[in-house]
Amino acid sequence: MKIATFNINGIKARFEALTDWLQNSAPDVALLQEIKSVDENFPREHFEDLGYIVETHGQKSFNGVAIMSKLPLEDVTRGLPGDDADEQARWIEATVMGEKPVRVCGLYLPNGNPVPGPKYDYKLAWMKRLKTRAEALLAAEEPALMAGDYNIIPQDEDAARPDAWRTDALARPESRAAYREILNLGFTEAFRARHQGAGHYSFWDYQRGAYDRNDGIRIDHHLLTPQAADLLTDCWIEADVRGREKPSDHTPVWIELDA
Repeated sequence: MKIATFNINGIKARFEALTDWLQNSAPDVALLQEIKSVDENFPREHFEDLGYIVETHGQKSFNGVAIMSKLPLEDVTRGLPGDDADEQARWIEATVMGEKPVRVCGLYLPNGNPVPGPKYDYKLAWMKRLKTRAEALLAAEEPALMAGDYNIIPQDEDAARPDAWRTDALARPESRAAYREILNLGFTEAFRARHQGAGHYSFWDYQRGAYDRNDGIRIDHHLLTPQAADLLTDCWIEADVRGREKPSDHTPVWIELDA
């Protein structure tokens, strides 16, 4: 089972690029972020014609997450538990019915800038709710993963210019500590389980020729429960997608599971 997480930065802007990517790269499951569309306006039938089951949790003009799967989906839920007043569409999950069922959770973690301020407070509060959900996934003792745009640069090696991000919400000590708290519950970060060292990025800003200079950061992650980690056979970043026509500023990050 090949699963990719991909922040597409708007379904309207990336409709053709997403279509080409699905046809050429053919993930079994795609977890999308920033679809920037309400559910009823998402071009569901188009992607169903490509062979995908489509589940969305949308929001007008902002945020929005989706699951596209060639395999059957069961028990689809929307919204991160813990705050009934939270109207931001940042979480969707479902069980993918492959040879071995896998619970997939697609997330778009808040950016949090500017710091300090209410947006950063929301980011940290959201991460506390994420930790609670993560604990429940571990308690189920089943293959499960949380994947998406975490808006977290875990370590300095995950940025081409770490000093430029010192005061940014993506690399603040509090952000990194909250991420480590979740990881240290017992999750495996798939990419670092397969690749070490600097120079691996999943996001390049549109400004200043960042992609051409490889001035990137790694903020898109797959966190696996022990049962899912046992199934992991590979993980990679499909970096060349960022260099195509009308790209997202993110690029897909893949895992392959023996499931």
